[in-house]
Amino acid sequence: MAINTSASYSLTLRAEMENRPGALGLVTSAIGELGGDIGAIDIVRVSPQHTVRDLTINARNDAHGREIVEHVRALPGVEVVNVSDRTFLMHLGGKIEVANRVPVKTRDDLSMAYTPGVARVCLAIAEDPARAFSLTIKRNSVAVVSDGSAVLGLGNIGPQAAMPVMEGKAMLFKEFGGVDAYPLCLATQDPDAIVEAVAAVAPGFGGVNLEDISSPRCFYIEEKLQERLDIPVFHDDQHGTAVVVLAALLNALKIVGKQMGAIRVVISGVGAAGIAVTKMLLDSHVGSVILVDTQGAVYAGRETGMNPVKHEIAAVTNRDSEAGDIHQVLAGADVFIGVSSPGLIDATDLRAMAADPIVFALANPVPEIMPEETGGLARVIATGRSDYPNQINNVLAFPGIFRGALDCQATRINSEMKLAAARAIAETVADTELNEEYIVPSVFNRRVVEHVSVAVAAAAQRTGVARRQLKNVPEEEVAGMY
Repeated sequence: MAINTSASYSLTLRAEMENRPGALGLVTSAIGELGGDIGAIDIVRVSPQHTVRDLTINARNDAHGREIVEHVRALPGVEVVNVSDRTFLMHLGGKIEVANRVPVKTRDDLSMAYTPGVARVCLAIAEDPARAFSLTIKRNSVAVVSDGSAVLGLGNIGPQAAMPVMEGKAMLFKEFGGVDAYPLCLATQDPDAIVEAVAAVAPGFGGVNLEDISSPRCFYIEEKLQERLDIPVFHDDQHGTAVVVLAALLNALKIVGKQMGAIRVVISGVGAAGIAVTKMLLDSHVGSVILVDTQGAVYAGRETGMNPVKHEIAAVTNRDSEAGDIHQVLAGADVFIGVSSPGLIDATDLRAMAADPIVFALANPVPEIMPEETGGLARVIATGRSDYPNQINNVLAFPGIFRGALDCQATRINSEMKLAAARAIAETVADTELNEEYIVPSVFNRRVVEHVSVAVAAAAQRTGVARRQLKNVPEEEVAGMY
């Protein structure tokens, strides 16, 4: 099956060609023959004999990009001058930086921003530590913490290799939520050492976002940090995914005309995301949910392939103790949610599901079933990919969740706040807009963060975890308090 080209494998190929009619067409045809997607063609320079052009090309993967370059290089009258990988160029020197919020241009500026004036501010915080929220960056700062043990689909690649992902996370925090986030990649994978390290740096932050930490260690680390700290600790691979999945499911159920309390859901994957999605569905009073791992359905009393986390979730799911593999358990289900591995199910499985099946195939980059393979069998299908409709993307959740939590100076992000975030995301899609290919808003829809932050702050206040009350502040100001 053909794989779509992607900007993540984007090249700029600089080619010198003869200055004659048809020369450019020769090059573009060669690229098209191999399935390259040309995005732009720019003239660099022209002489009577030659023209130099930059061609921006999207490929399917690294090997495909190299194949395209070699094919062009072999053309008569064409010289490949240079090839640049646009993704690597974006990362040169890192993707984020620190900028000053106030100028330091005069002696007075220096004496107030630093010594001697800064001492007065230090003493004020020493006398009342809560003033750190108003007098330092703490009020708008989040630590993005990883040990590099479960990075994207790459696995345990370590803290330094995890840095580009954490920088990207920090970019998204700033771009969409106005939150200043800082990558902290730790050179340890000992859970207790991670807890101690994060607790030690916590005074400078208003929240902690845990990222790409392997399961089941991530559950322990989050729990211990939340016990010790008075600021929100949020493992995005768990809770961000769960929030967006629930938002998408709320809207998908509207389309198929089913109620949450009456549906049967099968979830493939019992790691961080699968457990968190299950807990959110249980909090939303789902009718029935069954988790499936490589050993088959998880149920109370199963002995093989279990751990404490699986035993705990088995006690509250799969009420009838169904056994069997994913194909057996999926029969008759209303909803399939995959957070596991590519190519897990096929069209036969969809035919065995209940009428109007909902399929969220979220494994990345290759989902449990490709949308093209559903053959119109699924009424609603979502993936984790940006090149298909209905992308389940955590960026819809975490910027607004932290924006709301920071605005009200929350001590934690509880289940009520996460449920409020999911409902806010779902409600951003108007009933008049809702259809099978639009169940969640675009990640570039700026209303999402506004709606989520207000809903999260309100839920924090209702549940008593907000240190700062925002109920008398206009909605637009609540959402914009950066």
